[in-house]
Amino acid sequence: MRLGIISDTHGKLRPEVLDVFAEVDQILHGGDVGPAELLDRLAELAPVTAVYGNVDGLEVRKRCPKVARLELDGFIVVVTHGDQFGSPTPGILHKEFPDAEIIVYGHTHRPQLELVDQTVTVMNPGSAGAARFGVPPSVGIMELEPGIPPRARLVPLLEYPRQQLR
Repeated sequence: MRLGIISDTHGKLRPEVLDVFAEVDQILHGGDVGPAELLDRLAELAPVTAVYGNVDGLEVRKRCPKVARLELDGFIVVVTHGDQFGSPTPGILHKEFPDAEIIVYGHTHRPQLELVDQTVTVMNPGSAGAARFGVPPSVGIMELEPGIPPRARLVPLLEYPRQQLR
């Protein structure tokens, strides 16, 4: 199973995201979506599991939970924006969601991919919307296969060559 991991779009869905996510089986959105229609556009690519972030309006909050828990290819996955923990870190998130094997979050706008406790994959795909903090917009790709640790990578969007997935 191939996952597209995205967060902090703030209403901006870059065309590069459509290219990077062209062959994903599921999309996980870590909140601060912007208008709910953005989720509908992503759903044209693959099923979407999304959470609301601290700046999302009522329409997104009605459609999405604060924290989503799901099982994908045998892995327990938690998706959260993370703002409820101040400035979330992989260690804090692992402590708050000890049963999760994969944790996806947003809020900080800084891409991060870390292995915690040798078994928990924690990913913040960064901000897929506007570039902030001198960091280019980015998303993540994660591949799951039962019995094998997740394989994941961060994909900077402004440097992403469109021909790679063709």
